[in-house]
Amino acid sequence: MAGVGGVVGGVILDESVLLASQQLQHPDSSSSSSSHSSSNCASFQPDAHFLLRKLRHSNIPTGISYGPGLEAHKVSILKEVATQYSIHCFILDASSIDGATREVKLAWSNIGGCILYLVSNKKRDIYPKLSKCGWLITILNVEGSSACENSSMVYINKLQELPLTICHINRKAIGNSVVTVGYIMKPSREEDFAKRGAFPMYPTQDGLMFVPLTFELPLSPQLQEVDVVLHKATDEIISIDLNSSLQSSNTITYSRGMQELQRYMEHHLDLCVIDPLNYIYPVLDRLKIQQILLGLEDLKTRGCHAIRGANFLKVDDFNQAGLIQSLSEAKLALPSIVKPQVACGVADSHSMAIVFRVEDFKDLTVPLPAIIQEYVDHSSTLYKFYVLGEKVYHAVKNSTPNADTLMKLSGSNELKPLVFDSLKSLPTTKGNPNSGDGNSSKATDHCIDLELVTSAAHWLMRKLELTIFGFDVVIQEGTGDHVIVDVNYLPSFKEVPNEVAIPAFWDAIKKKFELKRTT
Repeated sequence: MAGVGGVVGGVILDESVLLASQQLQHPDSSSSSSSHSSSNCASFQPDAHFLLRKLRHSNIPTGISYGPGLEAHKVSILKEVATQYSIHCFILDASSIDGATREVKLAWSNIGGCILYLVSNKKRDIYPKLSKCGWLITILNVEGSSACENSSMVYINKLQELPLTICHINRKAIGNSVVTVGYIMKPSREEDFAKRGAFPMYPTQDGLMFVPLTFELPLSPQLQEVDVVLHKATDEIISIDLNSSLQSSNTITYSRGMQELQRYMEHHLDLCVIDPLNYIYPVLDRLKIQQILLGLEDLKTRGCHAIRGANFLKVDDFNQAGLIQSLSEAKLALPSIVKPQVACGVADSHSMAIVFRVEDFKDLTVPLPAIIQEYVDHSSTLYKFYVLGEKVYHAVKNSTPNADTLMKLSGSNELKPLVFDSLKSLPTTKGNPNSGDGNSSKATDHCIDLELVTSAAHWLMRKLELTIFGFDVVIQEGTGDHVIVDVNYLPSFKEVPNEVAIPAFWDAIKKKFELKRTT
């Protein structure tokens, strides 16, 4: 798509939209003499960091500019920020525009499109000169006006509006051949995806363009600019009520912003959503997932191994009568792993325990209701599978040791339960012989049956109707059973190389959009 004239190929942010001046009073000054003892200092606008985080991995070259007369301490702040975000710093001299623009061209020799220059409405003298150079002048803080554009200039009210403005300009320049994906997720997750190049604002070769959605601005105007909404709604869950069915969204309380997005999606059924909220509800409920995995018994392949979910039992009270009999009927032996029924979205959903003795259930701190799940001896080897549309990838990771090693771990503590947070740490030993890549002799007794697991991945995709999800598989020692122990929505798939994962990620999104458009 390079070479399309109207596409934004570079962004320069003038210091006038980044720095906020403050009056600081010296601590030894009195109120009567404050006018003589105060001094000007500069701070960086909080929203400027928001914007730079979005632009840093946008695939659009970004720079900061300032005039030759700017105070040294302000220049120092700008250069420090430019280094922090790995972007360029330019001097734009209104009296020598040709020299300044040549410097930009040297730094960005291969940009495909025009340069968008964001500047305060207080620096009007530079507008016409840069406009004649083909730059798109975008003016911030036009009081009383809404974001708009005319033939030569664009006007916005807030820094947060710039990504959407870039999206609007690019859509207008390219037309219907580009698919715009608006995404919403927590900042740390967004950063993980963005730094791998997953969210380019500049259109990809196959015609995808990404724009961050924010709950800090009115949502409806943002959604009108996008063709697809990609979300991690579990980041926006406040609470989950398991007393009623998770098939209903009424059991989940989302943040106010997510509720607004949910209402919009319910009233705009033609909008492509990855994925609809009701499709992710089963992944939030470990009981529901376990029940779905029971259907794997019907999956037949040419291999000699079986693939299944772990044996399980739901409990509402660890002191319930007949627990021993219930464990036996569920084909559960000790040790077993105990997990909250709520799988994600709330603070303690990853608080787990491995229990070695029945009498220790009564004092367990794992939140109720809970799922007691079979602990599978698997030689410390975990296979993480990622489904991106029709494509399936996997990676091998180190995992928890076998039961005998765990008992030795707990034996020094009178076989008390091993309590842990699965997002932070897993029970292991420093001298674990199976640590590292998991290629121990026991781990290789049963090689992963990729045909079997791929068939299960496609079965799960049809069953869950999810576009992008992941699941974990362990191979049981002795039987060779492939056991699915966890399923999750929109994982990071960070173990898959970027050059493989990111094109597959884009392809999955585009195919979902094309399918939606034809149905």
